[in-house]
Amino acid sequence: MSEAVVILKAISKVLWGWPALALIAGTGLYLTVRLAFLPMRRLGFGFRQMFGRATGEGTIGASAALATSLAATIGTGNIVGVATAIQSGGPGALVWMWLIALVGMATKYAEAVLAVHYRERDSLGQYVGGPMYYIRNGLGRNWTWLAVVFAFFGMFAGFGIGNTVQANSVADGLHDSFGVPTWVTGLTLAVLVGLVVLGGMKRIARVATFIVPFMAITYLLAGLFVLADHAAALPDALALAFHDAFTGTAAAGGFAGAAVKEAIRFGMARGIFSNEAGLGSAPIAHASAHTDHPARQGSIAMLGTFIDTIVVCSVTGLAIIASGAWTSGEKGAPLSALAFSSTFGTLGDVVVACGLAVFAFTTLLGWSLYSERCTQYLFGDKALLPFRLVWVVVVPVGAIVGLDLVWAMADIMNILMAVPNLIALLLLAPVVVRLSKEFFDTHG
Repeated sequence: MSEAVVILKAISKVLWGWPALALIAGTGLYLTVRLAFLPMRRLGFGFRQMFGRATGEGTIGASAALATSLAATIGTGNIVGVATAIQSGGPGALVWMWLIALVGMATKYAEAVLAVHYRERDSLGQYVGGPMYYIRNGLGRNWTWLAVVFAFFGMFAGFGIGNTVQANSVADGLHDSFGVPTWVTGLTLAVLVGLVVLGGMKRIARVATFIVPFMAITYLLAGLFVLADHAAALPDALALAFHDAFTGTAAAGGFAGAAVKEAIRFGMARGIFSNEAGLGSAPIAHASAHTDHPARQGSIAMLGTFIDTIVVCSVTGLAIIASGAWTSGEKGAPLSALAFSSTFGTLGDVVVACGLAVFAFTTLLGWSLYSERCTQYLFGDKALLPFRLVWVVVVPVGAIVGLDLVWAMADIMNILMAVPNLIALLLLAPVVVRLSKEFFDTHG
C-alpha cells in the first residue's frame, strides 16, 4: 500500500470518527425532537403521498424523485455495508443501523423541505436545488462560501463513491462469479450509463422509476425466502442483535468478538453510508419534484431512509445472523453470499452478485445527477454536457484500476460535503418546523 493511501486512510478514519458520527446522529436527534417525532407519526401519510398523484410545479414526479434518490442509496451499502457492520461490530451493529435510520428520517425530511423551499429554475426551465441553494438562499449571501464548499466536495465525491467505486464493485463481482473480464464490464457499463446520463435528469428519473422498484422487490423476495427458510432461528437472531447492541459480542466461530463501542461505531457508520441521511445528496433529487408544498415532498423523501435501512438492510442483516453466517469469518459481499447460499445453495452467490451489479448500476445513475448539480452550481449550465461525457468516460477506468486511493478519497469527500449540510440543517431548523406546522395544520 502506497504512503499516500496510508495517509489518506488515516485522515478518513479521523474524519469518520466519533465526532462526525455524533454530529450526524445529533443533528438527526435534534431535528426529530424539534419536529415532535413527525417522521414516525407521519410515516403512513408519507406512503400515501408516494402512491398519490403529483401536484404543483416541478421537473419530475414526486415519486420519481424518490426513485432517483433510492437509485443512489440502495446500493453496495445494502449488501457489503451491512455485512461489514456485522462482521466488525457483531449482530448488535444491526440495531444501531436501525436507530441511526430512525433519526435519519428526520434529517432526510428536513433536507427535502429546505431543498424544495429554496429551489430555483435554471436557464433550461428545470427546477434545481439542494444544500448549496438552501445554504445560499436560506442563510444569506454571506454564507455563499459554505455553499461553494459543499458543491466542490459533492462534485468530487460523486466520482469516487458514486462512479469508480460502483463500477469496480460490479466488475469484481461479475468476474468472481461468472469470469467476465473487468474491461468488458467497464465498457458495457459505460455504454449503458451513457445512454441514460446523456439524456439528462428526466431520463435518469424514468429509468430509476422502472428499475428501482423491480430491483428492490426482487432482492427483498430473495431475502425474505432466506428468512422464511430460517424462521425458527429468527426470534433468537433478533434477541441476539438487541442483546449485543448494548453488551457487546463474545467471540464465536470465526468471529473475533466486539465491544459495544464497535457495534455502535460500525452500525452507525455503515447505516449512514447506506442511507446517506445528512450527506446532502438526496435533497438534490427531491428539489426537482412536482409538489405543492415542501413538507409534502419531505414526507416522501423520509421514506428513502426507511426503505433503504429499516427494510432492505434489515433483510440482509437478519439473513446473515439467522443463518449463522456471521460466525464464519467471511467478510463483505462473500458474507452476504454465504447467508443466501444457506438457502439457495450455489445460486446464493449468483443472487448477491446480480444484486450488487444492478444496485451499483443505479447508484451510478443517481450519483451522476448529484455530482452534475454540484458542477452546474459551480460552473453554470455550460458545464452540463462536458460533465456527462467525463462521467461516462470515467466508468470503465473505475472498473479496471485498484481503488484503495479512490476509496480513501471518497470517504473524505463524503464527510466534507456532509459538514456544510449539517450546519445548514441546524441553523435552518426553525424554517423546517414552521413549514411543517403550516402544512400539517391544514392537512390533518
